[in-house]
Amino acid sequence: MKTKTHRKSRILETVHQTATDLHSAGFITKRRMREYDALCLPPIPRYSRNKIRALRERHRISQAVLATVLNTSVSTVRQWEIGAKQPSGPSLKLLDLLDRKGLEALI
Repeated sequence: MKTKTHRKSRILETVHQTATDLHSAGFITKRRMREYDALCLPPIPRYSRNKIRALRERHRISQAVLATVLNTSVSTVRQWEIGAKQPSGPSLKLLDLLDRKGLEALI
């Protein structure tokens, strides 16, 4: 199972490589290998109100369009941009995906 991962440490890289070898040999299931892969994913950064607004403006989309793409309400996006709330969970992951891969990845 080939995946592009970011290692946190040399020890974790060694553990992941061992798990990959065990998976290739058939000793670790695909499901268990996904758990090892998840350990090596970089953490999702926090998005400040300025970063959310800059992201939206970079992609030239309105608050309503961003809300639709993220499957949330316009008032939630508005509250993120004024700093009353912070995105979390799936919304945070989708913002990160939008930031890294662009709008086409979400549509």
